[in-house]
Amino acid sequence: MEKKELLSKVDLFSGLNDSDLERLAEFCVELTFKKDETLIKQGERGVGLYIISSGEVKIIKKTAGGDELEIAFHRPVDIFGEMAVLDDAPRSASVIAVVDTTCLFLSAWDFKARMKLHPEIAMEILPVVVKRFRETNEKLLALSRL
Repeated sequence: MEKKELLSKVDLFSGLNDSDLERLAEFCVELTFKKDETLIKQGERGVGLYIISSGEVKIIKKTAGGDELEIAFHRPVDIFGEMAVLDDAPRSASVIAVVDTTCLFLSAWDFKARMKLHPEIAMEILPVVVKRFRETNEKLLALSRL
């Protein structure tokens, strides 16, 4: 699947027209990861976001007590890494390839530049971020009840 087509299937970018998608696709770099390879480490600086074109990743959060919690799994057309890009905070979780995985990578610099030109992207990302926050909270609450 070509970059523009993949981006058009991502909820975050679905409101963009063809020429905007084409321009955004120009800034995306394709990266490949082997099974069990770490894409993002919890605590690192967020330098960009990822869109899965093939494969699957798991999101792992290490607790203050040292336990590792599987928070979520993401598959093709899912996006991750956007929260650290938005708030410039360290990565809140680690991301590990479950199988060989290919992603498009969009740097924080390019993503923020696109949001300035197209504020509607910011409005599209809010529900994604809120949904992820709620899911993580629910898992953590469920674990605290054990």
